[in-house]
Amino acid sequence: MLTVLTNGIFFTGKEIIKDKALLLEDGTIKGWIDPVSISTEARVINHEGHYIVPGLLDLQIYGGGGHLFSDDPSFAALTAMATGLIRTGTTGFLITLATNSITLFERAIDVVRDNPHPAVLGLHLEGPYINPAKKGAHIEQYIKRPERKEVEALLKRAQGVIKMITLAPEMCDPEIIRLLLDKGVIISAGHSNATYQEGTAGYMNGIQSTTHLFNAMSPFHHRDTGLPGAAYQADTAYASIIPDGIHVSFPALSISKKVMGDRLFLITDAVEASTGAYPHVRQKDRFTLPDGTLSGSAITLLQGIHNCVQYAGIPLDEAVRMASTYPARLFGTPQRGEITIGQKADLTIFNEAFEPQHVYINGVVYA
Repeated sequence: MLTVLTNGIFFTGKEIIKDKALLLEDGTIKGWIDPVSISTEARVINHEGHYIVPGLLDLQIYGGGGHLFSDDPSFAALTAMATGLIRTGTTGFLITLATNSITLFERAIDVVRDNPHPAVLGLHLEGPYINPAKKGAHIEQYIKRPERKEVEALLKRAQGVIKMITLAPEMCDPEIIRLLLDKGVIISAGHSNATYQEGTAGYMNGIQSTTHLFNAMSPFHHRDTGLPGAAYQADTAYASIIPDGIHVSFPALSISKKVMGDRLFLITDAVEASTGAYPHVRQKDRFTLPDGTLSGSAITLLQGIHNCVQYAGIPLDEAVRMASTYPARLFGTPQRGEITIGQKADLTIFNEAFEPQHVYINGVVYA
């Protein structure tokens, strides 16, 4: 059936379109049409001036829908998390696991591998191959240097569902980085005390991204710019950043955007309240461990986009790209970050108050 989305402001990932309607057929984007030319046989949806953008992608999030996945890596938790996140406007996400036991990683791998969901892009393992000097909220007893046999066993078990790994470049031999890259895993430098030289060497060895820029990493100092400086200078490497104004100040976000351009993308790093191995406690605007250690954000990607516009001086269309187009490029699925003819419709629709209105995933309306 032909469906026409009208009266919307479309951000395609490349341009802004205001005077056209978008045609969908069987969930696929068919093209653009003048509103006066719409067939009387089409189903017309008037979006009342709402923004219609490529589906939002979160490459680092721990929980949603009231569930922290590492507390209960089950089908029920996976489904509840996905349902909750879709309702916030997110169309795709990597379930992230902080440093934990290999047994917990294996349980999570089995659940995600055996229960595919259209919004679940796979797993992001943040650890355990990180630097204890920059562990942040991570459990120190599980932090380790990677051994080839262990990494190979995890990848074999995962059968492709491990999509991303955060590691400290100074803690990993180049052969481990090459092994992960050869298996198609995106490597992100993070929880690292790397010097500028060590970080640069990591990027030159193939590391493609940086995890939550500035957080849990060597600081940017004028005598040694550390991992942030290496990320700034790595022409092809991306970096994620948490746009809540707490993990990173808005001036730091604005400066990083000016330096990195389309290499900087948004994540939420969001968690849920928990009494498990990671006892996240909900504060007014963030999550902490019981001792006050900052442990996760409490924002959605839509709220992050709003913060970029409101507090960091980033234009709305560019802030949208930071939550859709750029993470899609890093993930290797650029079509998911654009509204492109011939692709399945992955769309997030929200109003001027940055409230989600509708979500399409693979052409199906989920919210």
